[in-house]
Amino acid sequence: MWNAVALRSLGRLSPNAASPPLPRLQTLKNRVLEGKSRDLHGGKQPAHVLQDQGLERTRDVLPCRLGSNKAKYRRWAKTYPVLDGRVLSVYWHVFEENLRNSEAVIKRYSELLERVSKGGGENAILHHTQRNKKLFVRERLKLLLDDESFLELSPLAGLNMPYGDVPAAGCLTGIGKICGVWCVFMANDATVKGGTIYPIGVKKQLRAQEIAMQNRLLSVYLVDSGGAFLPLQSELFPDKSHGGRVFYNEAIMSAMRIPQVAVVCGSCVAGGAYVPTMAEETVIIDKIGTLFLAGPPLVKAATGEYVSPEDLGGAKLHSEVSGCSDHFASSEKEAYECVRNVISTLNYDPLPEEVIEHDSPLYSSEELLGLAPRDYRCTLPVKLILSRLMDGSRFQEFKANYGTTLVTGFGHVEGHLVGIVANNGELSHDASLKGSHFVQLCSQRSIPILFLQNTAPHTAEPTSISQAEAHSNRLKAQASMMAAVACAAVPKITIVIGGCYGSESYVMCGRSFSPNFLFLWPNARVALLDSRHFSTVPQAGDNDCTRDESELKHLKEKLEEESSAFYSSARLWDDGVILPQNTRKVIAQCLEILEQQKYQVISPCQYPVIRM
Repeated sequence: MWNAVALRSLGRLSPNAASPPLPRLQTLKNRVLEGKSRDLHGGKQPAHVLQDQGLERTRDVLPCRLGSNKAKYRRWAKTYPVLDGRVLSVYWHVFEENLRNSEAVIKRYSELLERVSKGGGENAILHHTQRNKKLFVRERLKLLLDDESFLELSPLAGLNMPYGDVPAAGCLTGIGKICGVWCVFMANDATVKGGTIYPIGVKKQLRAQEIAMQNRLLSVYLVDSGGAFLPLQSELFPDKSHGGRVFYNEAIMSAMRIPQVAVVCGSCVAGGAYVPTMAEETVIIDKIGTLFLAGPPLVKAATGEYVSPEDLGGAKLHSEVSGCSDHFASSEKEAYECVRNVISTLNYDPLPEEVIEHDSPLYSSEELLGLAPRDYRCTLPVKLILSRLMDGSRFQEFKANYGTTLVTGFGHVEGHLVGIVANNGELSHDASLKGSHFVQLCSQRSIPILFLQNTAPHTAEPTSISQAEAHSNRLKAQASMMAAVACAAVPKITIVIGGCYGSESYVMCGRSFSPNFLFLWPNARVALLDSRHFSTVPQAGDNDCTRDESELKHLKEKLEEESSAFYSSARLWDDGVILPQNTRKVIAQCLEILEQQKYQVISPCQYPVIRM
């Protein structure tokens, strides 16, 4: 996501720039132990001193510019209580264990990103760029997008699939700015399997379209596809969420007044040909862009006639004869300039250019590596994490002394107000009722909700009538919160900071509850239950049967492998893995993206643009 590999590939980071080194154990130890908080803040007063000084200090740091209502709200936000984010010495052994685990999983994460950044490999890239005279997909994005960092979605999708590696699922998707407007882009990478579409590639494109619809974001398609991979056609074609859904979504998005622009920058064969022909405006590139349902080899096989790709479906044919393309471009550079011009014609009110004033957290984001739990037993108080994410480490807590295994309240991330719902232990009856209440408050006030998920891996079974009654009451309270989360009509962002286990993950807005964005930390685990608790699960059949130890061991290993963050991200169960220290930046950008729809001019018309 935000990484040196991606930025270098886009030309926005020097090729010689090294990735920032992971913080060493002793360095962080010196910064977080009690008595070192003044060093941590670069000479500022530690948080507990700020709390003691109260409002007197906060009034001294108010910004001078208080003209807008937002500025006034930010002024009052500076009176929120300051969280004490010091890591007490009693927690240090846990902090060290978490830090060692974070260094190991981030090393693996960096290796996978490096692998994905090479697309289909060096030979495939040379064939694509030198023989076919086409730009590599990341170079295309560099020409298309504004000169700013973009948010790449699910870069690890397609790795270690049953049918082999499909780096980045054969297409890059993400959200970036074009002419100052946030857009979803879907760009085929023809160096991966020759642009052939695999099941995971269809799933990735559908998720990008879902994000575009949910957040009302303009969509840009860079089409360079050889069509479906026929040996897997049963997983690509027949079902509701297979390839045809992409075209259905294009029509629905057009009816929703979500603009769509396509560039034919390579081969567009079979089903892939419908993507540009259903977009509202299409650009085709001379000599390299072709568009047809069946290519020259099939024409030769069917009729015995040879026809060139240009004569069958080239740029001139579709610009001058068929009308399938609206704009003819003589080069790729000209094509992306044309797209930028098209986007500049949209009836979008300009986004406000004011810089939102905000304070940085009082505690270093690098310390989140020691707060990312290796497993549930290594979980530290979640307020330590919040103190490294919130502006000024300030947090207005809701029901602080009730249902304390769930932390709820309000804070700001780079000036954006959010409601926070964060696991701080097992989701009890009281915590669930509190969560239900708070989520409804956010919905009433139209405040986006940020879920920090670290759910308990296993719940002990009741052994008495009183325990069974308490268990039932807890389930009812969780159902109440589940309904509140499902029906809350506000944007939701979920970050899995630890475990994503069982039914509690639904309550905390897991994938099934359609958050606008869902990201994982590299240490996260996603499974029905933790593999360490697998032996406690009742087995099918005769209870007196002796368990097959080798089978149980195999199942535990399988569960351990399938619960890793990288396994999850490869299958698009999330929108990508992000580094803990980049979490605040990613959340802030998501919140900025969500705000764009407030400035759109939406026509009351409810039918799509029908092409020729």
